[in-house]
Amino acid sequence: MDCIFCKIIAGDIPSRKLYEDDRVLAFYDISPMAKTHFLVVPKQHIASAQEITPDNSGIIAHIFEVIARLAAERGLADGYRVVTNVGDNGCQSVKHLHFHVLGGEKLSEKLA
Repeated sequence: MDCIFCKIIAGDIPSRKLYEDDRVLAFYDISPMAKTHFLVVPKQHIASAQEITPDNSGIIAHIFEVIARLAAERGLADGYRVVTNVGDNGCQSVKHLHFHVLGGEKLSEKLA
């Protein structure tokens, strides 16, 4: 598979790792769009939110538990944004489910 996030998970491509357990990896975005900007990805390859099923949906709850913990540890109590893009029209650049977590400053109300 030629998935950059799968290669990061495997350790073939370096990242600034923030958190890892047996199901997810969190790492800092290489092109941050906010003072704090990290990604949380499932280790299992799921192409996008469009592929979430009853069989794999448990990972989503775990991801959001990890996001809440990491956000608290980084002092984002005043708020943060969690974003996932789906498909070409949704500007998904990597076809591996991932959640951007942005915060550490007042974010724009405009999403696009």
